Amino acid sequence: MDEQALNDFDPQARARALCEGLALVEAGEIAFAPQADMVNMHCHTSFSFNGYGYSPTALAWMGRRRGLKAMGIVDFDVLDGVDEFLEACDRVGLRGSAGMETRVYVPEYATREINSPGEPGIFYHMGIGFTSGKVPARVQGILEDMRQRAKDRNQDVVRRVNETLAPVVVDYEGDVLPLTPLGNATERHITAAYVTVAERTLSDPVSFWADKLQVGREQVSALSGDLPEFKNLIRGKLMKRGGVGYVQPDGASFPSVEEVNELILACGALPCATWLDGTLEGEQAEEELLDLLIGKGIVALNIVPDRNWNIADPDVKQVKVRNLYEVVRLAERLELPLNVGTEMNRYGLKLVDDFDAPELAPVREAFLDGAMTIYGHTVAQRALGIGYQSPWAQAELPTRRTRNDFYAALGRRVPPGARGLAKLSEVSVGSPDKILAAV
Repeated sequence: MDEQALNDFDPQARARALCEGLALVEAGEIAFAPQADMVNMHCHTSFSFNGYGYSPTALAWMGRRRGLKAMGIVDFDVLDGVDEFLEACDRVGLRGSAGMETRVYVPEYATREINSPGEPGIFYHMGIGFTSGKVPARVQGILEDMRQRAKDRNQDVVRRVNETLAPVVVDYEGDVLPLTPLGNATERHITAAYVTVAERTLSDPVSFWADKLQVGREQVSALSGDLPEFKNLIRGKLMKRGGVGYVQPDGASFPSVEEVNELILACGALPCATWLDGTLEGEQAEEELLDLLIGKGIVALNIVPDRNWNIADPDVKQVKVRNLYEVVRLAERLELPLNVGTEMNRYGLKLVDDFDAPELAPVREAFLDGAMTIYGHTVAQRALGIGYQSPWAQAELPTRRTRNDFYAALGRRVPPGARGLAKLSEVSVGSPDKILAAV
């Protein structure tokens, strides 16, 4: 089996590769690891940017091979990978969740950095637990606007950087978009395009980059064998804060929390706040922030654990581990299930967190409970239309606490994959206790 074919931009090639892999599993030539208490509910895919180029199908396959109990994808500004991922999870037998990440403007925090360093009022925000990439017509315009805003920002970056890097210039349509499966490019795709064009058109790209980035030739030469880090250097110098391609965002740059939540709720999904590390001013008042966002509709909280404990500097580590424990306690008190994962939107990030790390022991069960809650919602919505936001849930489970408990229990009881989905589909919708008894 050619596992790389799982990442082919052709969806039919990805589907064929998965069929081949499953045939080898059936024949006993490939073994799936037993499912263990490990989850990654925040994996970006090639439909936005994955550091390894992994498609939704590849992530489902790898998650099941590794023995993850659950996995979730999250892509920036699009729902392009939702259906493929959930179908792949059904086939391999993996509990799956699908979501979307974007940036929004929070006017109440216009003077405070929240979780986007250097950008007061700008907030990374998510929707999780989507069951389809198709959205109701009444909110289609919101999703299209998000995609268009991203495209406009990218084209502005290319225009600005082209002026600085000439004669190395890229064409957005011809050089950047072919690096994506469905045209949703990011700054990382743009960076890769500049590296490719420079290699193709220059006789001495090392001197070119040393001059344009204002770094020594030795540094460029040293990084030539570490392409991901070299691209990070280029992106940091040219496109991040202080670079020629960077534009300071304001209230008009991104949609509001309310607008994005309208889209998420119309899809029966879960508005989800995100947390960075508790060090910026906005997150130092995290309870105030979450109370505000709960009022705007959020029902969950996303955390990236690895960057909050796996830290070399002992003083920084002490602060961030303490902040991690505090925000988990706060989420439990506010009855917000946790969505945790490694992101995988740059090379070097893990397929799954180290759930056996001593630093994660105090929060491990909260992470697993959150994953089961999100999967329980997803499978309930897919099978019976009774997800976390459904009229049934509002009537039968009026508080977040009762909902969290029910969907976590359901997520644990419903077997992963197509078998569990089919089994739950046969259950008559009754009281929460009767549904749990039936599965």
